[in-house]
Parts: sequence; structure tokens; C-alpha cells
Amino acid sequence: MYGYYLSLGFRSLRRNPVLTSLMVLTLSVGVAASMTTLTLLRGMSGDPIPQKSDVLFVPLLDNRPVNNGPFTDPEPPTQLTMRDTMALWERGEGKRQTPVYGISPPIDSGRADLPPFFSDGLAVGRDFFAMFDVPFVHGQPWSAEDDQRGTQVAVISRSLAERVFGEGVNPVGQSLRASDNALQVVGVIDTWNPLPKFYRLVGSGSFDTSEDIYLPIRTAIARELNVNGNISCNSTPPSPGFRGLVEGECNWVQFWVELDSTADRGRYADYLDAYVTEQKALNRFEAPMNNRLYDVREWLDVREVVSDDTRTSTWLAFGFLLVCLVNTVGLLLAKFSARPGEIGVRRALGASRGEVFRQYLTEAAVIGLVGAGTGIALTLAALAFIRDFNRGIAQLTHLDVPMLVIAVVVSVLAAILAGLLPTWRACQVVPALQLKSQ
Repeated sequence: MYGYYLSLGFRSLRRNPVLTSLMVLTLSVGVAASMTTLTLLRGMSGDPIPQKSDVLFVPLLDNRPVNNGPFTDPEPPTQLTMRDTMALWERGEGKRQTPVYGISPPIDSGRADLPPFFSDGLAVGRDFFAMFDVPFVHGQPWSAEDDQRGTQVAVISRSLAERVFGEGVNPVGQSLRASDNALQVVGVIDTWNPLPKFYRLVGSGSFDTSEDIYLPIRTAIARELNVNGNISCNSTPPSPGFRGLVEGECNWVQFWVELDSTADRGRYADYLDAYVTEQKALNRFEAPMNNRLYDVREWLDVREVVSDDTRTSTWLAFGFLLVCLVNTVGLLLAKFSARPGEIGVRRALGASRGEVFRQYLTEAAVIGLVGAGTGIALTLAALAFIRDFNRGIAQLTHLDVPMLVIAVVVSVLAAILAGLLPTWRACQVVPALQLKSQ
């Protein structure tokens, strides 16, 4: 029976095409507005590494001087000094740990047809790849010995490998020149773009693509590769240039630790307290104990990856959908109220109020289906516009299958809700009165 009602619903679209077009357009605009903002919110607020987001932590230490009075911001600096980073890394109190700082070395392919170019990269420890489940196409991370010695090795991305060495070529074992240093390629990672970019929320866009080259951090320090990111110094560095950053009280390195389980969080927090107490005895860390230990989801909140403006925009978009829904109710009332004679004949021929109700509600659902198609087209157009307007969030502007399903469900449900009152009114038609008036 519902198949017959669907057939009637699609045929009814041809009746009063102006009114039908207005309903479809009103509903589709509301669906497009809500789905566009919901797609962006979903991308921003998703868990980028759900399989282990509760055991990956960012430790923060407060090394700010107290001679300028009380702090206006109770949160400690969002990065660590190189001194503290190396101490935490070398002691290895976690299951895995890695320092992270951004670099942007010039790449020289040695080819006449490809001039030198700058490439975003990271100086990290070898645990970086296992901690964050980075997929490899060729090779593997460098060894623990390479970490200790600062060997001139590198892991590169698939896109950089194809750009420098050509498509289909395995560059593992070949040499790559970066910042005038010959680096041996030991691994090539597959396309890897976690959203948000949780592992580097300081000094990089939250939704930028991942980096193209990864070096051992001791290699980057020995070659004095400049920092591509934020630097905050509490005092004048003891020596000029890069060496001063390494030796001074400057916060410019991010640090991540992976614990065996969430139960180890308290133990590691106690370890941080003990470390700061130890450093206080060396006349460092003047401020009262003010350590932090954030897991991935907490870190996203601290860095305000999802802004209040984004949440507000999403609520406003669904409010706009509600307004469109009210307008659709009025249009459906006008459409159904113009057919009392047809309803009266159906009732006189034996159709119950329930059957009339199901028929007209199915017609409303058909309008929702058509509105969903138009709404999805408008959503894709809106996301394409946002993608061109703001490259920083381009990765978020893709409508995947789950969002397509949600768009259809929202549109159909909205149409059914809008059709409840008009359908109920249509069921109140008295057959005898309509037959007498014919």
C-alpha cells in the first residue's frame, strides 16, 4: 500500500508546480544550511585517534618567572623548553614519548626540472610514528640508535616521495638533500591527515595537512634547523641564535607521552611533580606547582579547536531549519486544503481517516525526499565555496556517506513533521458535505 502512496506522492508533485517548488526550495535551503554547519562541526569536534586518545597525553610545566606579579592566565605555557623536553624524553617514564617541533627545510631534488622548494616537516623521536599510528608505505621509522646519535636519516611522505623521486619508486635507501644536508630516506608514510591535527595544535593550523618530512630531533638540533612555529622566551637567551633557544628558558617544543593505561595518569602526574621539585632545587620554576596533563580530547578543548562561534552557527542553522519548517507547514496547508473534494470521494468510497492520513503524510515525505536531493546539492555548493574561501579548513568541507544519510533523514523527518498538521486537517473533511457540494 505504501508503494501506491509513494506513487501518488510523486504524481502529486505535478499539481500546482509553483506551490510544490516553493515547498521543496524552502525545505532544501534549511537542510543545506544545517548540513553545512553540521559537517564543519563534525569535522572539528571529532576524535582524531579514538583507539588511544585516552592514553596519549600532553604534559605542561609552568616555568614562568614571578617577578612581574600574579599571572593573568592560570594555564602554564603550551610548550616546553628544550631542556625539560630532553629530560622527560630521556628518562622515558611513559610507554612511549616524543618531542615535536616544526621545521621547514628547503628540499633540493638535484633535478634540473624541479627547482628547490620549502617543505613543512617535524623534528621528532622515533616513537612518534608508533604513538600516533602513522601508516607506512615503504620502510620503517629510524632506529633507537639513530635517535641517540642524531643520524642523518629521514622519513618522508608519499607526496614528497612522488614529487622528488617519481611515482611508483621506492626511495628507501636513497639520498635526499634538505637544508644542504644529505639525508638517507628510511621510510615513506602513506597519506595521513588526522582531523583535527591534534599532535601539533601549537604553531600550526588545527586542520592543515600533515607534514612531508620527519627528522630525528637530535639531527635537527645538531644542524640548527630553524623553528617553524611559536617561540616564547621568559628571559634573554644565554647565547644568540639557535643555540640560545636550546639552552635558554624558551618554550618552543611540544611533548607527547603514551601511557600503558588511563590508570597510569596519576603516577605520571606525580612524576611531573617530582621533576619540578627537583628543578626548583636548581633555582628553576619560580612559580608554585602548576603542572598539567591533558589527554587528546582535553587538549582539543584547551586549544579551543571548536570555537563558540562554530557551535553558535550550528544552532542558528538548525533554528533557520525550524523557520523553514514552519513555512513548509503553511504551504502544505494550502496544498492539502485545495483538495477537499478528492478527500470526500475517497472517504465515501470506504477509505478510513487512517488511510487518508497515511496517504497525505507519505506525500509530505516525498516532498522531503525531493528536498533532500536539492538540499544535498546546495550543501555541496556551500562546502565548495567555503573550501575556496578558507583553505585552512578545506579538509573539513567534504560530505561523506554518513552525512549524506543524515541529510536525507533530516529532510524527510522535517517534511513529515511539517505535514502532521496539514494531514490532520485533511482528515477532518466530512464526506457528505463534500458530495453535496459537487
